[in-house]
Amino acid sequence: MTRKDLLVTPHRLKVLGALAAPMSVIAALALTSPAHAAPQPQLAVHGDVVKALAQSVRTGDVAPTDKKDVTVSLAVRDQAGLQSFLKQVSDPKSPQYKHYLTVKQFADRFGASDKTISQVTDYLKGQGLAVGKVSANHLTVTASGSAQQLEKAFNTHLATFHDNHAARDYFANTSAPTLPATFASQVVDVAGLNNYTVHSHFSHANPAVKPSATADASAGLDPTSGKAAYDLTGLNGNGYTGSGQTIGLVEFSSYDQSDVDAYDSNYGLNVSAPTVVPVAGGTTDSSGAGEVDLDIQVIQALAPGANIKVYEAPNSTAGDEALYSQLVSDNVPIVSISWGQAESGTTDSQRSADDNTYQEASAQGQSYYAASGDSGSDDAGNGGTSVDYPASDPYVTGVGGTTLSANSDGSYAGETAWSGSGGGTSTFYSAPSYQSSLGITQREVPDVAAAADPSSGWAVYTGGAWQEIGGTSGAAPNWAAFTAVYNQYAAAKGGAKFGFANPTIYNLAGGSNYGSAFHDVTSGSNGAFSAGTGYDQVTGWGSYDGQNFITSSLG
Repeated sequence: MTRKDLLVTPHRLKVLGALAAPMSVIAALALTSPAHAAPQPQLAVHGDVVKALAQSVRTGDVAPTDKKDVTVSLAVRDQAGLQSFLKQVSDPKSPQYKHYLTVKQFADRFGASDKTISQVTDYLKGQGLAVGKVSANHLTVTASGSAQQLEKAFNTHLATFHDNHAARDYFANTSAPTLPATFASQVVDVAGLNNYTVHSHFSHANPAVKPSATADASAGLDPTSGKAAYDLTGLNGNGYTGSGQTIGLVEFSSYDQSDVDAYDSNYGLNVSAPTVVPVAGGTTDSSGAGEVDLDIQVIQALAPGANIKVYEAPNSTAGDEALYSQLVSDNVPIVSISWGQAESGTTDSQRSADDNTYQEASAQGQSYYAASGDSGSDDAGNGGTSVDYPASDPYVTGVGGTTLSANSDGSYAGETAWSGSGGGTSTFYSAPSYQSSLGITQREVPDVAAAADPSSGWAVYTGGAWQEIGGTSGAAPNWAAFTAVYNQYAAAKGGAKFGFANPTIYNLAGGSNYGSAFHDVTSGSNGAFSAGTGYDQVTGWGSYDGQNFITSSLG
């Protein structure tokens, strides 16, 4: 090599500079581009596809501009720790017995972490979705956007279908939603990607009693006869009317307050008007107004001092999950649920999301009562045996139905199992610890029962007329009203509130006071199952005797 070869001329400097500049740009791109170019690994949300797709015909696509609301449900942090706490708080021998958590304590110990919430909300915003509030329990995030945005965000497609079996149209995601692997495992459900789920209410008018503009004392239970039948007259007379207690009602329909006012006026009830709490936009659907009227009026008849909050949400899975998240975030002490669906019609992800909130309710000492359904042992209506959800969830108290008989003075004369009382064995849930004495492997329902046969139903004012209405929809608020009376009595005597109901119910039913605290229903059937001595899959442990139940528990 000569000196001439080594000489760098001005011309060569320009050429080298021209070459060097692109190299620096390439180097910079090498540091930044892969993070943007390489797609993030995605994981699917387990069990988040409607099972009915297998029996449905695809009819088209959801319009890209259609706006949809979703509820993203997050996983419980430290599930093992929560299970341990629930076991202790339900064990009379544990020092933790009935020492429940506040919402903040639950969120701090078991809610999703701040990191997870930030990852989820940042991702949703980055996909162009409008993100709503994060629930106080740190388990749900709401969001909304166009169908096109949701498809992109969750890497799925929204199509329309016709279900040949159910003879109905709906839309749904064609595949499980997926999310970045960095936080996908912390998401248990994305509700709102389908509208297949519709909750049914369980109330039925007595066809033998025509609607009337005037009250007929013989057409159903009223505040006097209802309290007499379930031994609440003396308690109410001594001031135990549920005063200071709050009952939340799960509703997917609106109602007319004027109907409730007419009921109160007819019976001279001095009660506070219910408070409506809209969730996820509330609802304008009034098709289930009679159900709401039944729920409210049964509670006002038996626990006129209780405050009632009517939680209204759209009749959808997204509305369902947002509503239950709101109930636990508000820590409503007592909740009555008269809407449900066949357990087989739920998705794994829906049940997981709901179950997390029911576990939280139990940890916070909330009492949840759900109607067990009005289709007997065949809740799905397919000729087999099946149960209703959410009554089948182990952290919910399933309430079955009876046919009630009263003496001439209105006092309790007896009950038989109502043929429509939902009951049987869960397909999805193992037997909880409180059912261990039954020697079973799967969860059985119902847990308890109350009057439900429309022929011995409740006098209800709805749609501007009096009707006699029954169904397990009348039994669930009956138990909720009794719990309000129980809790007021417990507070006055320095005792613990009812709290997570099932351990309290099963502990008392398994003791020497069972015969006085409960009305054991021993005859009748719901199809596949028959009532009998003690626990059965038609009426559970039976109905309550208010005075004796309370004194047996609280003295």
